[in-house]
Amino acid sequence: MTMNLRRLLPAAAPLSLRQRIRAPIGALIGIAATAFAGLLALRQGLNPPAIIAPMGASAVLLFAVPASPLAQPWSVVGGNGISALVGVLAASLIPDPTLAAGLAVSLAIAAMTACRCLHPPGGAVALTAVAGGAAIRDLGFGFVLWPVIGNSLLLLASALLFHRLTQGTYPHRLQPALTRHDTADPAAVARIGFSAADLDEVLQDYDQFLDIDRGDLETILRRTELRSYRRRAVHVACDSIMSRDVVAVAPDTPLKEAHELMRRHHFRALPVTNDRAEVVGIVTQSDFLHKPRWVAGRPRVGLLQRLRLVLSGASAPNDTVKDIMTTPVRTVRPETPVADAIILFAEGGLHDLPVVRDGNKLTGIISQSDALVAMLEDRRPAEADMTHLPANTF
Repeated sequence: MTMNLRRLLPAAAPLSLRQRIRAPIGALIGIAATAFAGLLALRQGLNPPAIIAPMGASAVLLFAVPASPLAQPWSVVGGNGISALVGVLAASLIPDPTLAAGLAVSLAIAAMTACRCLHPPGGAVALTAVAGGAAIRDLGFGFVLWPVIGNSLLLLASALLFHRLTQGTYPHRLQPALTRHDTADPAAVARIGFSAADLDEVLQDYDQFLDIDRGDLETILRRTELRSYRRRAVHVACDSIMSRDVVAVAPDTPLKEAHELMRRHHFRALPVTNDRAEVVGIVTQSDFLHKPRWVAGRPRVGLLQRLRLVLSGASAPNDTVKDIMTTPVRTVRPETPVADAIILFAEGGLHDLPVVRDGNKLTGIISQSDALVAMLEDRRPAEADMTHLPANTF
């Protein structure tokens, strides 16, 4: 009996406690702010209601599943607004309320799909326009502007602010897992396993709506491929391949001095450490290329980078490493498997990874070249096993 009940539950991806807490708190703030602003609007002469019930469903999407295509800004405002317009038209043109209700929801789905703003609460908005009572019907097309679009914009503004303050990502954008270089070549991760055309063909055959961004789906599948490599790989730890004689710089090292160090040693990156040998950043060739401007052969912090530093609350720039270094830094530990480091290199477009011990203290560094040599060495045991197989194995 218990197993039968479990089959009724949807399969859900694991979710951290932080995300479980953020969603209800966000919905509380968003709905309360929208309702409060609605009450203020009523005092300015707008017709009631201050807030409509479908906003509760929109809040679920905006705060619980903000990565969903159904929760993006155009889906929220466009989906609710178009559905309200369809619902008002159905209510005014079709005398029979039962038929009007059915057609309102049906046509709202069709209109949202055509306009690429499918938003499930839109169905409730269309139904509200038909079955919301005399007060709603009396609003006529005014129902579209207020409360529907007004509520939608207020709730959306609350979601944008909430996710920004809580370090969330909204509107959703694809995480930089597939790093490209603005050339015709695909990203490194995209050159293994399936192709983008393979995925598009499967999705076309599947022919059902998926509540996940297509780019996110491809990223998930490619990351799964990389992790399958980690499962198959022989365990080699980072401390067995890392460079131990590490050249690092301090945050207050002048930019010219750091650049000279990189040129002298032919490094692509320098870890940045404080006086306790703790890694606080990393300065790379890319940082030197994009962040400073060069005056008479010397790197200087440019105007745009100065503005970025001021807006981030950093101390005044003085043409030192701290003004252009990348932080926070992706690091690995000595016992981290090299296969995990390869995943970080492939997904993050990284070239070097500092190796840290307890207290985030620098103990070494590994490069893509180090990982490549380890990966080739990793194939030797498997190839040796293949050569010792009996002749009739195949």
